[in-house]
Amino acid sequence: MKTKILSYLSLLILLAMGTESFSQGKLSFNDLTRAESAVIKNKGTEMPFTGKFVDYRESGTYICKQCGAALYHSSDKFLSDCGWPSFDNEIPGAVKRTTDADGLRTEITCATCGAHLGHVFEGERLTAKNIRHCVNSVSLDFVPSQLGQGRYGTAIFAGGCFWGVEYFLQKQPGVISVTSGYTGGHVKNPSYKQVCTGTTGHAEAAKVIYDPEKTNYEKLLKLFMEIHDPTQVGGQGPDLGDQYRSEIFYMNDEQKNIAEKNINILKSKGYKVATAVTKASEFFDAEGYHQDYYFNNGKVPYCHGYTKRF
Repeated sequence: MKTKILSYLSLLILLAMGTESFSQGKLSFNDLTRAESAVIKNKGTEMPFTGKFVDYRESGTYICKQCGAALYHSSDKFLSDCGWPSFDNEIPGAVKRTTDADGLRTEITCATCGAHLGHVFEGERLTAKNIRHCVNSVSLDFVPSQLGQGRYGTAIFAGGCFWGVEYFLQKQPGVISVTSGYTGGHVKNPSYKQVCTGTTGHAEAAKVIYDPEKTNYEKLLKLFMEIHDPTQVGGQGPDLGDQYRSEIFYMNDEQKNIAEKNINILKSKGYKVATAVTKASEFFDAEGYHQDYYFNNGKVPYCHGYTKRF
């Protein structure tokens, strides 16, 4: 009798907790562009001094572009003048070493997904640790936060002025960082002034890095659909123009399917959803004064607010 009661109580507790479960193992790999695949899958090398992170000096963590595994901390990055990002240490267990077929160099790959990163060299005496991880920028993404071992998820949403989207998503449990930026256009590294002309094709967007042990993509997507008006065409609130459009930029087919499923749920409820679902392309960070805008200025969003829809 006692055993049955305990089993019944355990069942009630599980039901009360809900069916949500969060796990790094549930993360799908991100889709790669042709240029990314040439390096990450086919073990190519980007041209020297052309990568985004060669002279990048922000504080945070470099993660694998393909699987989101934390690889290097910015504190271990140094300028080597070799033309590629250089690190003299990796996050423990994050990087695998393999001798090249010619026996001359040592390749480094992501220990989680096998993505080609570059090569490692010793004996150059460039730092006290006397080691240099020579890494392709295209193999990396950057998170402006100190991350520990493990994998992290990425989501990109556009829904009006990125200040408001950033504000609401930053406050959610499990979200590590939100970066305001531009994506979906045809101009390389555009400025805010260029994007505001509405001629570059970019949307003001927010790139979210989250801990899959504490939240998941679907939960964040539902929140996104409830903090802006997904039925408005050509803008958001008083902000009108193509750069303020509602759009979900998916990183892989799983995200695409989740986005389409939830849009259909809203449509079944009578919402005339205008939100586009588009394969993610290169994301460009917005200027520094756009980052953490409302938190830095002590204000609140003027065209974003929470409305329960699901």
